[in-house]
Amino acid sequence: MIKLHDKYFKPFISAKEIDAAMECMANEIANDVGDEIPVFVGILNGSFMVVSDFVKKYPKPCEVTFIKLASYEGVKSTEDIQRLIGLTQDLTGRTVVVLEDIIDTGNTLAEVHRIFKNEQVKSLKIATLFYKPEAYKKDYKLHYIGIEIPNKFIVGYGLDYDGLGRNIPEVYQIKETQFMTNLVLFGPPGAGKGTQAEFLKTKYNLVHISTGDVFRFNIKNETALGMLAKSYMDKGELVPDQVTIDMLNAEVEKNASANGFIFDGFPRTNAQAEALDKLLESKDSSISAMVALEVDDEILVERLIGRGKTSGRADDADESIIRNRIKEYYDKTAILKDYYSAQNKYFGVDGVGSIDEITLRLSDIIDNL
Repeated sequence: MIKLHDKYFKPFISAKEIDAAMECMANEIANDVGDEIPVFVGILNGSFMVVSDFVKKYPKPCEVTFIKLASYEGVKSTEDIQRLIGLTQDLTGRTVVVLEDIIDTGNTLAEVHRIFKNEQVKSLKIATLFYKPEAYKKDYKLHYIGIEIPNKFIVGYGLDYDGLGRNIPEVYQIKETQFMTNLVLFGPPGAGKGTQAEFLKTKYNLVHISTGDVFRFNIKNETALGMLAKSYMDKGELVPDQVTIDMLNAEVEKNASANGFIFDGFPRTNAQAEALDKLLESKDSSISAMVALEVDDEILVERLIGRGKTSGRADDADESIIRNRIKEYYDKTAILKDYYSAQNKYFGVDGVGSIDEITLRLSDIIDNL
């Protein structure tokens, strides 16, 4: 991911894909033009990289010239087109191919056609490396298209955001969600995970999504997903990952404007972690870190037995059950530790000390993400 001015952009189209599209367009135009020597007209500033690479791939003799138009302010294409540099050669009777970096609304094309209206060219063709069909508002024919893309702002390969990004050899797409802090919070039984989740939720204005709470809410309120999950549970079967992901998706959608999320109790497996990555990617976001509270087993056992004296929970009173729960936690977490470590997103935190001390350790990690 890259940052230009105040906005973040994510990888979208590789240099290899661009190169292949350019070569395809060059060969297609060469076949159509035949033995004529065409004049390729670049529209500055954006097309300088397109024109440069295109003519290197064009297999026959050709001429090149430029005009300069301006139609962008920030990330929006405007109706106001300024002609800054015009044609400087006679194109009467020539085959002209306008090489555009990108065509979205088509406002620039209207000015291009006005420019060539009185030039008495033999033919005028329009070629564009990138094309946004959802945004196109004009009736002018586009003769050659390299890559069709969604109606989202892009930078790189000659395209800029307020002057920056033209020099990037790949194309990046704007992140609609500019920045979110998304944490996967883990901790063995008795580590104080629930307490810390409450502090982090308040401090960073995050939404705490506990899988257990989400399941209980959906089942209690008899939502479609809740009833589906219950049908598996009643048969003693595991609830499919997709059902859980759909529930989490609903929670994320409910809180679309949140600064981020704390995921508690999910994921538990590599497949679930991959599913969560895909879910967040669809929201233009990602997991920032997996944070695991680390506490010695004997301290955990001591804490839980102490808690059992006041909580009334049977599983906090039996030491063998407690040790089994701790072992089960490590068995499951080890897989995810490897998964997130491979992405440099795993952070172990000492979970021994006062609540404030542990919160401070967690905050040090989150503040440096």
